[in-house]
Amino acid sequence: MRYPKFLKDNGTIGFVAPSFGCAAEPYRTAFDNALRRFSKMGYGTFLGANCYVDCGVGISNEPRLCAEELNEAYCGSGCDVLISCGGGELMCEVVPYMDLKRIAEAEPKWYMGFSDNTNFTFLSATICDTAAVYGPCAAAFGMEPWHPALQDALDLLRGKKDTFRGYDRWERESLKSEEEPLMPYHVTEPSVIKSFPQKDAHFSGRLVGGCMDCLVNLTGTEFDHVKEFNRRYRKDGLIWFLESCDLNIMSIRRAVWQMKHAGWFSHVRGFLIGRPLCHGQEMFGMDQYRAVTELLAEYGVPVIMDLDIGHLPPMMPVISGGYAHVSFEDGQFAVRYEYR
Repeated sequence: MRYPKFLKDNGTIGFVAPSFGCAAEPYRTAFDNALRRFSKMGYGTFLGANCYVDCGVGISNEPRLCAEELNEAYCGSGCDVLISCGGGELMCEVVPYMDLKRIAEAEPKWYMGFSDNTNFTFLSATICDTAAVYGPCAAAFGMEPWHPALQDALDLLRGKKDTFRGYDRWERESLKSEEEPLMPYHVTEPSVIKSFPQKDAHFSGRLVGGCMDCLVNLTGTEFDHVKEFNRRYRKDGLIWFLESCDLNIMSIRRAVWQMKHAGWFSHVRGFLIGRPLCHGQEMFGMDQYRAVTELLAEYGVPVIMDLDIGHLPPMMPVISGGYAHVSFEDGQFAVRYEYR
């Protein structure tokens, strides 16, 4: 696995929009404030051509132009790390235009984003053997004040921190709006992490995963190199981190079924499941826990759920492709990254 160099003091942070850009409110004002904050911290900033563009369908621009921006920013020398402007809907259409061979041969850079950005963070690890960060997108760094999760994400990019813990509370309903674009996370709900089976757990392995909405879309395509990835890292074992956006309870169960029967979960050591956006929903007597655990029970590994990963913030930064040591003790979750 290739690990990028960490962001240095006075380094340059690049921003790209292979999914949505920051053209509309409240994202534009939040993004502008993020740029000011990074500048005050001493960092240079580099903006891709699509950051303020809004002429695509479910993404910032035409798929080919989105990919060109990403290819050039990743492989060029204009910035040291990349943060995606935002998530979106159809970054999958950008994937065929990504020059993954060139990216795999280029000097690696940290790329950070989540949700639709799974289309890069997942493929970066499984095809390019290059670690990426499943973490907050650019506009989140414009909030005032920062939630500790934002500092954690920056500290990971800087190489200043390798151990991350769950946060005390999470946001069920955001207060950010066009009128209040810089509102911080509205964390009102106590964090209650659940483990199946219900006991403390300690395990290690190589992380892979992302947003299930995107992952099932990639399953079985020419971009599905998971079996080869599993073979390369079978001695390490795999830890799958999964979360969802638009999927309801039944869709989550179907997604897990599909990935399972595609052979993705061979050599698994454990599962880390983020809070789904449909948190608390039930359908036909099925809740978010049964939707996952009944299908994964046969693997006999820990399934830790309602973690700070994904669409109900805050979210801890997760290194896609990284080697991790996971602990869950007395209801407290922690992950430590080892760069190997």
